[in-house]
Amino acid sequence: MKSRLIALFILQYFLISCNDNDVFEQEMYKNVVALISSSYHNNFEEVVPLNDEEVTGYITASVGGSYAPDRDLTVNLIEDNTLFDKYNWSLYDADTKLYAKLLTKASYNIPEAKIVIKAGERTGRALVKLRPDGLSPDSTYFISLKALPEEGVEINPNKSNVLYKVMIYNQYASQAKNSFYSMTGLQDGAITAGSKKLFPISKNSVRVTAGIESFASNEQSIAKTSMILEVGPDNKVTIKPYKNLVVHQIDNDSRYPNKFTIEESYGRKFNVFTLCYDYQIGNITKRMHEELRMEITE
Repeated sequence: MKSRLIALFILQYFLISCNDNDVFEQEMYKNVVALISSSYHNNFEEVVPLNDEEVTGYITASVGGSYAPDRDLTVNLIEDNTLFDKYNWSLYDADTKLYAKLLTKASYNIPEAKIVIKAGERTGRALVKLRPDGLSPDSTYFISLKALPEEGVEINPNKSNVLYKVMIYNQYASQAKNSFYSMTGLQDGAITAGSKKLFPISKNSVRVTAGIESFASNEQSIAKTSMILEVGPDNKVTIKPYKNLVVHQIDNDSRYPNKFTIEESYGRKFNVFTLCYDYQIGNITKRMHEELRMEITE
């Protein structure tokens, strides 16, 4: 009797193990599609140049499983703000002035809103045409998308959305990195030094805080204290007010000639601005002679 009971238990265990193995193998071999993004709110960053032209980016999907699919797998892309709204609320609560923005239709186009992963391949992608000129370096921009699988295609529910983040850069500064320049020079004849962050504005211009004024990341302060450095074809720099700042450049200073140069020293390269200007905050006018320098690391 005991032998029969033991045999029954062994048979039952064997059958359960076989079922578990079947389920495991099915899951292991199964082709599941996922949109490529980071784990941080399903972000995907596309860093694009400001060059007065349309540029291209891509939204990518991959498929899991032990083997590549034996047929084409297609997912359609639709605009869906669910993840975008969750992102803003989770980071900024009700402080709407800090919210990220959706990229307007004037700034992008997805010619074919679907991704096809071809049979025998692991990835597929959809082309995005981007027009980044005019985007503000002070704002975060997203295209908020959701993937809808066609019949017979399974998609990972945790990777069915993507926040496609568009960031801008030019030769002098990048939104994706902290473009800090070391500053040395004179303010009203007194030696001064510090660091300044430059922000890309267009293909050939950046925004920077005037003099040694403190930078504050709010519209009122930026409008009051910021100026534009525009680099011409001859590398001559024109200094302009960004918004409300009163600023006048002073030319013909041999040491600070309002020029942009790329300097090389012992195998290292540097972006260098040498500037001379007067600026006014309130009723006080200050004169600046300054050099801005940042090593080029790429």
